[in-house]
Amino acid sequence: MAHLRSSRRLALAVPVVLSLTASLGFLPAAASAAPRTQSAAQAADAGTFAYVVNTKVDHRTIASVEKAVVAAGGTVVVAYDKIGVIVAHSSNPGFAAQIRTVRGVQSAGATRTSPVTAEGTTDEGAVQYLSKAEAAKVAASSTAAGQEPLEADQWDLRAIGADKAATINPGSRNVTVAVIDTGVDDTHPDIAPNFSASQSANCVSGKPDTTYGAWRPVDADHYHGTHVAGEIAAARNGIGVAGVAPGVKVASITVAQPDANSLFFPESVVCAFVFAADHGVEITNNSYYIDPWLYNCMDDPDQKAIVDAVNRAQLYARSKGTLNVASAGNSNDDLDSNALVDDSSPDDSTAVTRTVDPHKCFDIPTQLPGVVTVSATGVKGTKSYYSSYGDGVVDVAGPGGDKYQIPDTPSANGRILSTLPNNQYGFLQGTSMASPHVAAVAALLKSAHPNATPAMLQALLKAQADNPGCPTAPYDGNGDGVVDATCVGGKRVNGFYGFGIVNALRAVK
Repeated sequence: MAHLRSSRRLALAVPVVLSLTASLGFLPAAASAAPRTQSAAQAADAGTFAYVVNTKVDHRTIASVEKAVVAAGGTVVVAYDKIGVIVAHSSNPGFAAQIRTVRGVQSAGATRTSPVTAEGTTDEGAVQYLSKAEAAKVAASSTAAGQEPLEADQWDLRAIGADKAATINPGSRNVTVAVIDTGVDDTHPDIAPNFSASQSANCVSGKPDTTYGAWRPVDADHYHGTHVAGEIAAARNGIGVAGVAPGVKVASITVAQPDANSLFFPESVVCAFVFAADHGVEITNNSYYIDPWLYNCMDDPDQKAIVDAVNRAQLYARSKGTLNVASAGNSNDDLDSNALVDDSSPDDSTAVTRTVDPHKCFDIPTQLPGVVTVSATGVKGTKSYYSSYGDGVVDVAGPGGDKYQIPDTPSANGRILSTLPNNQYGFLQGTSMASPHVAAVAALLKSAHPNATPAMLQALLKAQADNPGCPTAPYDGNGDGVVDATCVGGKRVNGFYGFGIVNALRAVK
């Protein structure tokens, strides 16, 4: 799952599984050029490609462009009239260039560099299992009153006061966090009590499928979304683990391709944001970047169209009252630097090495306007060694785990423990894990302030955060004696933590 924020393309972490039973308006004008393989790939392959076509937002224009799509040899998969985004398929290699000349079209481009049926490459590692004896040791250590059986290993809850917050306000049933991800196993006993089926769907095709159960992961290898959902809202029901906001509802909007690569293509995410907005979701969690480009450059017509389409969708969600929270990334990139090397894109065909300007080439959705950008911390409360960062880019931080920061817990595991499909539990690390902690705290804030707008919630997140400030010594996250990152900023706001590490207890007081 190369795109996911808990794997590092980078395979940062694989889950360590506890096999337990249930009884436990933005578009910059310019960008730096980037090498491209997309047009060549399309010209060489007569397969069917997917496109987003972005138009003026009026029904007459959209209807006219839909006719032009057909005339250019394409088919309309779905048209989102409210935001002026059409998802189309075509086997015509010149489709994008032709459709860009149509009146009313503001941008258009291919959403991938391989045909819609093609698979890319994957670096997913093997799952590592704990023995039942080791799992029993963890459960036996959780003896404090009110704790869940595996809560002794959840150092992350204690780090942000979520265990104490749950005794004051575990969150409102009127607040839903939608997990836009690989799918959520809503049959898991820690997730089932808080799951909202009516706000869940499968958006893989680019249009929502609300067939019962369509939101579930296709197999146990698509575990990412279930782990994220448990971090947010695993119930305090005497089983397994607890979520940061165990009283709120959680929904699943599946966007990952159902193959071994689990890529998240733009049209799927557009569908997810629109669906969440139209179904009363208060918060979305986005622990991924949108494939196939790690950074989408605005001088590339295809990549610009991707940014345009996804941005329209997330801004629509925000306008409907949905706060979007996203992970900053696991490349240890400084998103406020002048240049970054991307050697992993496109990830659905053959990657090329390119140098990009992160002010003009964007990691989406996390760098879109109004999206809460989240960096990761470990048990010591310092930046996780893998976490991307950037002064003026990161909004807040949350526990994401760090294998080099070892907690005093039964498993002595610095990663994050949460739910996995098939009634299991396991450890992962990544900004994928940090983002749901922040989304859950936002859900607690929304519970305490039900009339708060997304902008107000974002301000509240920043206001209640604890900022440790930049480290006084050179930052060496992995302890190899080499400086790994430089923190810019002060005690109030800086590139490592933004406005600080979120605090669940403050959120409910």
